[in-house]
Amino acid sequence: MSGINKNIIATLAYFDVFNYPLTAGEILLFLGEKCDNKTFNASLSHLLITDSVYKFDGFYTLKNDPNISIRRQDGNSKAAELIKIAKKVGHILIRFPYVRGIAISGSLSKNFADDESDIDLFIITKSNRLWIARTLLHMFKKLTFLVKKEHFFCMNYFIDEEGLEIVEKNIYTATEIVTLIPLEGDITFEKFYSANAWTTGYLPNNYMRVATARPLKSSVIKNIVEFIFNNKLGSAIDNGLRKITASRWLKKTLSKKVNMKGIVMGMSAAKHFAKPDPVNFQNKLIRRYENRVHELLPNEEGTLAHV
Repeated sequence: MSGINKNIIATLAYFDVFNYPLTAGEILLFLGEKCDNKTFNASLSHLLITDSVYKFDGFYTLKNDPNISIRRQDGNSKAAELIKIAKKVGHILIRFPYVRGIAISGSLSKNFADDESDIDLFIITKSNRLWIARTLLHMFKKLTFLVKKEHFFCMNYFIDEEGLEIVEKNIYTATEIVTLIPLEGDITFEKFYSANAWTTGYLPNNYMRVATARPLKSSVIKNIVEFIFNNKLGSAIDNGLRKITASRWLKKTLSKKVNMKGIVMGMSAAKHFAKPDPVNFQNKLIRRYENRVHELLPNEEGTLAHV
């Protein structure tokens, strides 16, 4: 089997973990090696003829099950509605002190949602003020519980302008980065993508969505708060909020408190980032993906760009 064929199967295997079929264009974007359209189309056609890959309603999958395309189409329709709401949410949150960029993340950034989906948000803050920004945003989120809109404000991943490069470098993080849908802070995301150019090593055909982000806007209250805390007092408060938040989350993890999805709650908290840490989620997902590839291509260990 040719290298392109193997990488098409590996690409589909990754999204197969999420039961998500891909269009031909999406397969090419997430392919683990550079490929021209002619070679790619010929390889994809060969895989269809040999029943290595299946096609339903324009979507390609490793599963011979037409329901998977129906699921995706329903999910795409629901996602379109949620993305409209997310844009309004982003326009509100960008006005908070020290917030410099907002993007849609998670399954919604892949254009998929179901009846239980949240709006997951990726937030970039000013350097060394992440914890003030995060605290203010989460105080605001407490108010959304009163009107049962909290699932529109899942701000679960924060970095600041000093920590733009994502430390974990693997197929999962590369995919999450390139599928972000930036909403606010165009220049901020230009810097973010520049700091994470390493993703091309995993996804050489992909591109970033910087153009979708709106220019950064400020507000009177935002400017006043930032002026007040742009000093040593602000730094001390930021450090204090980080320690308090990290301590509270550690207690949740040690007590094995679970979230609504039944996963033990955890957070990795540092000066320049705050991100979920649900018991090695990334490692478990990558192992599932690698095992799936090795089931499909048992004699190809170590030869694929994705693995």
